[in-house]
Amino acid sequence: MKVLEVQHVKKHFDGPDILKDVSLSVDSGDVIAILGPSGSGKTTFLRCINFLERADAGTMWFDGRDYDLSHMNRRDIAAIRMRTGFVFQNYNLFRNKTALQNVTEGLVTARHMGKEQAEGIALEQLRRVDMLDRKDHFPSQLSGGQQQRVAIARAMATDPEIIYFDEPTSALDPELIGEVLGVMKDLASQGMTMVVVTHEMSFARNVSNRAILMEDGVIVEEAPTADFFNAPKMDRTKAFLSMLSSYAQ
Repeated sequence: MKVLEVQHVKKHFDGPDILKDVSLSVDSGDVIAILGPSGSGKTTFLRCINFLERADAGTMWFDGRDYDLSHMNRRDIAAIRMRTGFVFQNYNLFRNKTALQNVTEGLVTARHMGKEQAEGIALEQLRRVDMLDRKDHFPSQLSGGQQQRVAIARAMATDPEIIYFDEPTSALDPELIGEVLGVMKDLASQGMTMVVVTHEMSFARNVSNRAILMEDGVIVEEAPTADFFNAPKMDRTKAFLSMLSSYAQ
């Protein structure tokens, strides 16, 4: 069942176009890995479809409604965000709030949920990411991996239809990456719909069911993961994967 479809998304800042024409359809339970070199437009695309940036053009179908991405009003943006989650590169936790408070904040302020109900949900999500024993810790008392797991718990607390991940391990030391990827793998196994911008090829190869290569503001190739890695059709994809393979050696 289709959860999300965006068509012909375009975005430019000062200078060249960042997104030239990007379309994506997401089905329930999909784990889509978006790959590509730095500057290819991956993060900008993710930010545009979650309205952290305003697209210059493009349409979105979500929850039975069509939207013009270049003319979104605050009410529609808020309604869509109530049904989606976003995990940032750098966690974006409130520094003066505990792990528990970081997860409950959006439930109480944006959804006007009672404190007791919000805390019950937050505790369950912290348990799912193995952070329950650190619920009263502030971000400064947590490792980067632990902070990112709190951020994932916060995203899950709203019971989203889809979660966007923007390079969720890029700010982590190598030894902490595995704990975050482990949480994401567990989410995928439970059927969470996810769109993940990542440089982690092992995650893309072993967890995603579809993989995308972006470069220069367009999608170069999109395919089921096995086909993408084992039998890519585009020369640019072959070169990209060959370069990564050489680098890994």
